[in-house]
Amino acid sequence: MKAVMVQEFGAPETLVVVDLPDPTPAAGHVLITTEAIGVGGLDALIRSGALTAYGSTPGGILGSEVVGTVAEVGEGVDVAWVGQRVWGFTGVSGGYTERALAAAETLVPIPTGLSAVDAVTLGSSAMVAHFALRHAHFARGESVLVRGAAGGIGVMAVQLAARGGAGAVAVTTSSAERGERLRKLGATHVLDRSGLGAENAPAGYNVIIDIVAGADLPSFFDRLAPNGRMVAVGAMAGMPKADFAEPMIAAFQKSLSFATFSADTVPFSERQAATAELFAAASRGELKAVVHEVLPLDQVVLAHQKMESGEVFGRIALTSSGS
Repeated sequence: MKAVMVQEFGAPETLVVVDLPDPTPAAGHVLITTEAIGVGGLDALIRSGALTAYGSTPGGILGSEVVGTVAEVGEGVDVAWVGQRVWGFTGVSGGYTERALAAAETLVPIPTGLSAVDAVTLGSSAMVAHFALRHAHFARGESVLVRGAAGGIGVMAVQLAARGGAGAVAVTTSSAERGERLRKLGATHVLDRSGLGAENAPAGYNVIIDIVAGADLPSFFDRLAPNGRMVAVGAMAGMPKADFAEPMIAAFQKSLSFATFSADTVPFSERQAATAELFAAASRGELKAVVHEVLPLDQVVLAHQKMESGEVFGRIALTSSGS
């Protein structure tokens, strides 16, 4: 089978397509013949070497989510899964391949009418956005700001906040064109990257969902309303400075809150249930999978180059013949 390996940490060109033996599912796992493979910001961070402190090493296969057909099951897994089209979570690696392994407890059947590309585009992005809003205790009528809204998690957070009855959904983005696209997904106010620039935007937000982090994160504490909650779900601009919380402490009387969120803290059973409902909503036309481009597996370098350039709106998906 063909797979994409991180030959060494660095630029997209360090990714290589290799031939490997088909894997065999261990107990509790399944083998999926992949149709579509999700490409995400985590993949780019791993490839760059930014996550070596968390155990990333060269020689691994990128990718955390796939959609395809279950070809084989390991010990203890119901054989009824064989032949089913599913979304599967491969962990932090192992997805960029024609045949991927996934734990059976992560599998979510694909509803009729939802394409493999749309399912993998929604996948973890929609699930993370869903639970991030829950982690922020978002309630109907509250105002939400999504920082870095043009990426996979961001576009889903915008849609889910609007669907959840937010009083306002503001976004930060890099261009007016992207802002208009986000308005079509439910944004009510388009801000510049500093969180300013829109007339009649709320003076403060009840919830900020931050996918960017980086050195500018502290400035967004000023954008929170009293009792406001900021939840960081990514760090695409890198880690904030060690003293990033000083502005929040300085605004002590506003009772502000900051939290991080990782889906690793959510039991797989809850992730499965939420993802199944999000897939069902998409199949009913209530949510939109925002696909920037679909590329074959052997054009993975181009996919990562596009992510590096900052041109991606939504997500890129890779496709595999599985042969």
